[in-house]
Amino acid sequence: MQTWLIYALLTVLSWGVYGVILHAARSKMPMGAETPNASLKAFLFVCIAYALIGIVAALVLKARGTNWSFTGETGNGIPLSLVAGMAGALGALTLVLALGAAATPIIKGGFGVAAAAAVMPIVFAGAPVINTITAMLMHPPEGGFKSLPIPFIIGCVMAAGGAFLVAKYAPSNTGGAAHPPAAASKPH
Repeated sequence: MQTWLIYALLTVLSWGVYGVILHAARSKMPMGAETPNASLKAFLFVCIAYALIGIVAALVLKARGTNWSFTGETGNGIPLSLVAGMAGALGALTLVLALGAAATPIIKGGFGVAAAAAVMPIVFAGAPVINTITAMLMHPPEGGFKSLPIPFIIGCVMAAGGAFLVAKYAPSNTGGAAHPPAAASKPH
């Protein structure tokens, strides 16, 4: 197996459990009057975890004998890295806010029992589509956008449709069944 694929699959694994664990952490924060702050309290520790992983990255760079230069032939990588970090952190922040907002109707007896099962499919199906569109805007396809293959367009539509179906019909959001039980027939 190629190294990039191993790392990609490890990312899938870690991000795949991220939303569920984050929502569980959010739900264990103080509730009652503090319920509106539970998501931000969980996010605070996500930020601390990012800082700890940043320290690990610095140690790996040191172990590899880096020269600590951040300017290459094509420019300085720091500004874009910071923008990427802000996009990632903003995404993590809005994710915890989405989990909290989705949990509110659940707590009040609303649409389901697992906010993560509703939110995460939308995030993980939508993000690759946005990623691809962003990449195409930065590096337009040869022949322009009219040259996009139909299977690509169908794939984007399927990703959006799949996210909706997984979020709406996840067993944890439907009481464990794909369809509500049929009404019992009355004896005549």
